[in-house]
Amino acid sequence: MVHRYSSAVVAEGPLVFVSGQVPLDADGMVADGDAVTQARQALRNVDAALAEHGSDARHLVKLTYYLRHMADLEDVRRVLDEYLVHEPRPASTLVEVSGLVDPRFLIEVDAVARLPRGQRSAEAR
Repeated sequence: MVHRYSSAVVAEGPLVFVSGQVPLDADGMVADGDAVTQARQALRNVDAALAEHGSDARHLVKLTYYLRHMADLEDVRRVLDEYLVHEPRPASTLVEVSGLVDPRFLIEVDAVARLPRGQRSAEAR
């Protein structure tokens, strides 16, 4: 299976920078289970942060993934293939790390997205 990403993305307009999102649900509970469950939760958190500022996954220009275990890479890629359904895909970087802020976390994701043309961030309104 070929995993697609863009080597470079040109983005115009205001940008939204999303800090590292971890697999915590809205109640602050760690998503139980494996890297798939945790990746889905972290990406839901990215979506929520983008929505808060008037953007969404269609406007992502850069994603950085921090994985505790490279053995989880194929599972996480399957989640990303479900999540990244729009073209062009964002530029991406994957980093294996020895630990995250909570030892139960298997993944953390940070993101950069543009705002849709003519859209202003909710903070700027």
